[in-house]
Amino acid sequence: MNVQRGRLVSGGRLQLPAEMRKALSLDDGDTVLLEIVGGEIHVRPLRDAVSRVQARLREYVSADVSLSAELIADRRAEAISE
Repeated sequence: MNVQRGRLVSGGRLQLPAEMRKALSLDDGDTVLLEIVGGEIHVRPLRDAVSRVQARLREYVSADVSLSAELIADRRAEAISE
């Protein structure tokens, strides 16, 4: 994608051009991550970052293990023992 112009508007809001929002599949209210890299602002959808983390975790956890189910079971056991 070529360089596009955006605007910084009142309240520190950054307006992204429609073409960029469409390219990133962003809708109003979506959460994005902002990162300063080499003096530039990098913007990426939070869902992409979550997907990357999930993919990395899959390398260490077998497919038949549910980490969320284990966490819930641990929390319930802790609540009972309190």
